[in-house]
Order: sequence, then structure tokens, then C-alpha cells
Amino acid sequence: MEFHKDSLKIDAARVAESLRRVIAEQIGVQMKKRGAVVGISGGIDSSVVAALCATALGPQRVVGVMMPEKDSSPESRRLAQLLAERFGFETILETLTGGLEGMGCYRRRDEAIRQVFPDYGPGYKCKIGIPSTVIEQAAFNYFTLTVEDPQGRIETRRMPMGVYLQVVAASNLKQRLRMTTLYYHAEKRNWAVVGTGNKDEHEQGFFVKWGDGGADLKPIAHLFKTQVFQLARHLGVPDEIVSRTPTTDTYSAEQTQEEFFFGLDFYTMDMLWYAMEHRVPAAEAARVLNLTPEEVERGYRAIQRKIDATAYLRMNPLEAPPEAR
Repeated sequence: MEFHKDSLKIDAARVAESLRRVIAEQIGVQMKKRGAVVGISGGIDSSVVAALCATALGPQRVVGVMMPEKDSSPESRRLAQLLAERFGFETILETLTGGLEGMGCYRRRDEAIRQVFPDYGPGYKCKIGIPSTVIEQAAFNYFTLTVEDPQGRIETRRMPMGVYLQVVAASNLKQRLRMTTLYYHAEKRNWAVVGTGNKDEHEQGFFVKWGDGGADLKPIAHLFKTQVFQLARHLGVPDEIVSRTPTTDTYSAEQTQEEFFFGLDFYTMDMLWYAMEHRVPAAEAARVLNLTPEEVERGYRAIQRKIDATAYLRMNPLEAPPEAR
């Protein structure tokens, strides 16, 4: 198989039409539902899924739910509304701050952060990151915590594992409340919840189990992020959304998905992953991507480690085997 810089290019028109048929079949025939509920954030993935649903089912059978909370970027709501206007579907605004406060999301998160930054409090912002790219020789498997105080001073420190786990566990309440909210709006209509995760997120575990991973169908879970961008351009997703840097929209400080989880730009990561899946020799992939063979090998190993380590997220609940019943 020849590996080249356009190996991830798709026939966007053909893929879009195929996915429209799949969405209509899965929702209307297999699940016997009447429409689709999609959580829209102004990001590229939810925008593509909402656009596909609106053109597959008709905009009158699609509802986009905007679910901001106090750490969300105001841009997310504006861009989500722009998308809905472009494709003509209804939107619902659900502000989740009160529910998250009741669940202790912010309190539990801040309690953990103060173990690293004792002065952290009102007016501060925070984010989690990784210290290096996954192809660097000296890459370390740990997370950093960055805070910005009310005067704009920024400081980064390494996170102890217990702090990291508590911050993530508290923050995951956001995705789980979003999922609960989507199912409320779906069930009251007898509609389906449509997931918005792409292959990068689904296979490497960049989602919350029973949170943004909870859905009735996941139409783009087989597409690399770079391919989702191609679909977005074909579908006519607004340029402001297509050009927006993908973010987590989870932490109060601005944070890209690359710095939080993936550790590589999407083109390089997706190409490395494609090459790995198709058993492209490291030397050949290195030539195409302008990397060293050693960097390619490190990239292959990093991607596979994430796939293996997050397999439990993609598992259904385990049941006792017959011999144990």
C-alpha cells in the first residue's frame, strides 16, 4: 500500500450521503425513533453530526441542546446558535451551573487543586496539560496543572496522581450531567441521542464513560478528526466553526485537545495512526511526515498504549459467566 500525504483524504460527498442513510436507518427503522437530539457546543464534531442529522431527517426532527456552565467559553453558545441557524433546527438552552454546584463538581475540583496551589479560589482559572509531545524522546507520562490568578499571573506545576484523579473525576460530572440532560429531551419526544465523538476520541479514550460516551448511535466514531474537517467543509458548516481550534471546553482556562490529551497535532497523529493500522514501515512514514523513524515508532507506541489502556471505557458492563451463576 502506498502511503502519501493525502492518505486520509475522503470523498466527502459520498461519505456524507452514506452517513445520512445510516442515520435515517438506525434512528427510524432499527430504533423506531422519530428524531435526533444532539448536544451542540460550537465544535467541529457536534456541528458535523447535527448537520448530518438535519439533512438526513429534516431539520424539524432535530433538536440541538446547548449546555453551558460557568467554565464554558461564551463562544461555544454563539457558534452553536450560528450552526442551528445555518441548518434550520431548533435549539434548547440548558445552563448546567446550578446542577453541577449541587453535585459538588466545582467544590471537589477546587479542593484537589488547592493541594497544589493553596491560594486557588474565586477569580482563578485552571487547566490540565501534558508536558511534551508523544514523539519526544524524553516524553513523561504525567500531567501538569496550570492556574491563572485574578491578576493574570500564570504558573504550572506537576500534579500528584491523587490530585489529578480527583480533578478529573469532579470534572467528569460535567459530561455526565450533559448526557442526562440530552436523554431527558430525547425521551420526552421518543427521539434518539446522537453521539458526536470521532475516531480519535472514541478509540483513544478521550471521552467520559456514561458521559459524552453515552449515546444511542455514534455516526462519526470511525472517522479521523482530519476527515471530520473534510466533511464539515462539504456540508457547509460555518467557517468560524471549521477554523476554531478544537478545545475541551471543560476547564476555565483556554485549553486545546492537543495540549490536554493527544500530544500531537491532528494531521500528524491521524497519519501516524493510519500508517500504524496499515503496517506502513516506520522509515516510509517518517519520509512522508518529515519525522525520524524513531519518532514514528514512538508515535505508534503512544497511540497503541492509549487504545489498550482505555479499552475498559468501550466495554459493556460485565456480567457473571455461566459457570458462576
